[in-house]
Amino acid sequence: MRSRLVTACNALSRVLAAVAATLVVSLLLPAAPASAHGQLATSTPLTGTVVREPLTQLALYFTEKPATNAHFAISGPNGSRVDNGWSFGEPKRLDKPVTEYFMVNGVFEPRLYHTGFPAMVTVAHWPAKGRYTASYLSVASDGEAVRGEVTFDYQGRTTATPAGWTAPTAGPDPALLALAEGEGRASAAVTGSPAGPTGAPPAASEERSGGGLPAWLVPALIVVVVSAIVLVAARRRPAPRGASAPVRRPASKSRTPAAKAAPPRKTGGPVRRGRR
Repeated sequence: MRSRLVTACNALSRVLAAVAATLVVSLLLPAAPASAHGQLATSTPLTGTVVREPLTQLALYFTEKPATNAHFAISGPNGSRVDNGWSFGEPKRLDKPVTEYFMVNGVFEPRLYHTGFPAMVTVAHWPAKGRYTASYLSVASDGEAVRGEVTFDYQGRTTATPAGWTAPTAGPDPALLALAEGEGRASAAVTGSPAGPTGAPPAASEERSGGGLPAWLVPALIVVVVSAIVLVAARRRPAPRGASAPVRRPASKSRTPAAKAAPPRKTGGPVRRGRR
């Protein structure tokens, strides 16, 4: 029973050591940076803020110009849409540069974006106070989908519905959906001419370059190797211990009773013989 307990404790210690090594490797291994481009850099209003005045437009700033058929929608507290179309705005310098990563020869290289390219979404009216959501869908110059939403709380005065305006119900363009779902690649006809921070269009083929290994391959191999070590350690039995030297026992004393000695014969004076 004691030997089984010792064996179980040894196996458990090996498993714990392997798990600890896995955690250390996971913490020390740098995470692969996000490689998507054309993402939202900032907005007016910012997500999570409170708006107290009835804005006529919302401004969503991206790191490159949105696609010409990009889709924007604003929904109110009751879920009904209050947007009334969108248009391109004037680029502006970002207060905080945005870093995006490009895959070049199997290595992620950072690129700073200092300019925001806005999409100005018109708000038809503010029907009620509460939570509003501005959603967007576009395709970047590298063919990756750009989607997300900005939510904020409106606590300003309500405004009337414009004459002749009806809430839009149209969804994204089918061609845009096809590109966003990976059924195609962005082209100049769809994305226009997105400009980077320096005015030059970002390379669209860098993400698809075939050189180098995929960024996820090395972490995956490390996880596989450490998992194999854990399994081997869990199944391995401890090596047999060396045989201990035999303990010598002192020879036991013979308990056989000694033969009784014959009574000593009396010696001494002359033997007296009886008279006849």
